[in-house]
Amino acid sequence: MTGLRVGVDIGGTFTDLCVLDATGVVAVGKVLTTHDEPARAVADGLAETFAKAGLDPGDVDQLVHGTTLVTNALIERKGSRTALLATAGFRDVLEMRREHRYELYDLGIELPEPLVPRYLRFDVPERILADGTVHTGLDEDYVARLGRELDERGIEAVAVCFLHAFTNPEHERRVAEVLGRVAPRLRVALSSDVVPEIREFERTSTTVANVYVQDLAERYLADLERRLHGLGVRPAPHIMLSHGGIATVATAAKYPIRILESGPAGGALAASAFAAEAGENDLLAFDMGGTTAKLCLIADGAPLVTHEFEVDRKYRLLPGSGLPVKVPVTDMIEIGVGGGSIARISRLGLLTVGPDSAGSEPGPACYGRGGTEPTVTDADLLLGYLDPAYFLGGGIALDVEAARKAVRTRIAEPLGVSVEDAAWGIHTSVNEDMANAARVHAVERGKDPAKLPMYTFGGAGPVHGAGVARALGAPTVVAPPAAGVLSALGFLTAPLAFDFVRSARAAVLDLSWDEVDALFAEMEAEGAALLQGSAEVTHRRIAEMRYAGQGYEVRVPVRAGSWPETLVSDFTDVYRSLYRRTGPAVAVEVLNWRVVSSTPAPEVSLRLREIVAGDARKGRRPAYFPAAGGFVDTAVFDRYRLPPGSRLEGPAIVEERESTVVVPPGAGCEVRADASLAVVV
Repeated sequence: MTGLRVGVDIGGTFTDLCVLDATGVVAVGKVLTTHDEPARAVADGLAETFAKAGLDPGDVDQLVHGTTLVTNALIERKGSRTALLATAGFRDVLEMRREHRYELYDLGIELPEPLVPRYLRFDVPERILADGTVHTGLDEDYVARLGRELDERGIEAVAVCFLHAFTNPEHERRVAEVLGRVAPRLRVALSSDVVPEIREFERTSTTVANVYVQDLAERYLADLERRLHGLGVRPAPHIMLSHGGIATVATAAKYPIRILESGPAGGALAASAFAAEAGENDLLAFDMGGTTAKLCLIADGAPLVTHEFEVDRKYRLLPGSGLPVKVPVTDMIEIGVGGGSIARISRLGLLTVGPDSAGSEPGPACYGRGGTEPTVTDADLLLGYLDPAYFLGGGIALDVEAARKAVRTRIAEPLGVSVEDAAWGIHTSVNEDMANAARVHAVERGKDPAKLPMYTFGGAGPVHGAGVARALGAPTVVAPPAAGVLSALGFLTAPLAFDFVRSARAAVLDLSWDEVDALFAEMEAEGAALLQGSAEVTHRRIAEMRYAGQGYEVRVPVRAGSWPETLVSDFTDVYRSLYRRTGPAVAVEVLNWRVVSSTPAPEVSLRLREIVAGDARKGRRPAYFPAAGGFVDTAVFDRYRLPPGSRLEGPAIVEERESTVVVPPGAGCEVRADASLAVVV
């Protein structure tokens, strides 16, 4: 079999794999993530999946990979020893942040520690003004002396972030030349390369984060290429970017901060593709894996993209409590509840779940790998939603008694309730947490979640999908085929793409369109060069605009042949769609110009291969539904034997190797033409 395409997604608990040919999905796999050597799980999972399916790695034409490596390295502070060179007087911008308290009345407010400690942040004599003119020349002797000292002290990386370098990068580039001469071992990142746009704190934070993880990312990607080559996979892998495009290994190694949220982006793309087949352009995509749950709003057939993201938030739903990263990412809400999330009793005597997770090592108590803490997976097992003999298609035998002991001793007995009630409390707590976060996320973006279908995926997503939808008021839950590995599947729908930006603040009616066209042409040339050798490259132009005096912008597509009046009109339309009103009678200004360069999206079939004929009913088992009186004798179905057009009535459970769909009492389920399960809740 030739023409195979492979998607691989490394998560906090599992590494997911999906294999396509021209007809659709031919194989899926899920193995425990190996945190000490992440590429080992990729290689082992590929070898196992290909062997079971009788496939040849030499037939792979494309492999697309996403990973949580960068996110984990930032959270766990496992990057390079890094120094910061800033304009004299600005070295403390990392610690001063925005001088804003994200929780005004919290006297014990916490902020993430800067990636660079103060003793490694240096004031460099130089100054460029806002218009790009040089006020104070660069002291190159100082830079040379400092470079030698940093090299002698074992510093591995340097971030250079000078004031107004996005307007004139001359001094930053000269620093790179000097350091390259006196200390060639140092890895150097320039803010004018990584994120050439306005806002000092965000630009500095992003540049530091990029160089902090760069060595780790390069070593990992090299190890991945070596292991794949050893398996017989010939093409170099492509790497999923956070905004939904893919890039070469070389690009990902240069800008590792761009792969921060690569896994969730794949799931959102796959949900968009399945929804398009059903004629649904607006929806919610709900992804729940072993460590976290994510929800993304998809509008007009595409996931929303934001350029404001935070890592390592101290308070998961509060902007301003994490490390800002100014790169394009799929716009989603993420909370620390997944199958491996640990349940406990708080100091107030209340049941709480997450954000810490048992992960893959030791894993939930029921995995039998040494875990003793009760988790969401333990609760779902005790409620009868999971088959202990068919978890991962029988790849892991679940220990019911170990789960029962963990929930009984840590939750049920302290609260004075039954084990079943404790397990149900864990299950519904997760559902309510996700529904509350999703409601805020959708409403803030001008959408009513009660009117949107919800596509659910990830290993734990289909188990909780109906519960989240009911708590949210969503009318329908859809579990696409291969839902347990949908992010890996979504990677294979992504085009090669990259995002470029230039800051050039000006009132729209004062713009010189020759200068604007020159900026766009410069970025489009960079995009064409970066994607050189690819299929036809297209460019999408965007202006980030605001009313004069506002602090933040909205993104407005720039149409071909736009004139100032057209751009103002388009801005007004976008602003009104977001806020249901227009702004004050003041000038409209542009802060940033942006170009997204991309190749055409690949044409792929995401359908399951031919459904196996036969009786889909696997048997029956008790499952817990309090509204129906407790444990209910529930029919269990094999997803791989349910042909399109099949209808089920709840309560029912539909199993596939990587995930389980729970259809509660009172709900109905229909199998769509593409093998998706649509549950009307």
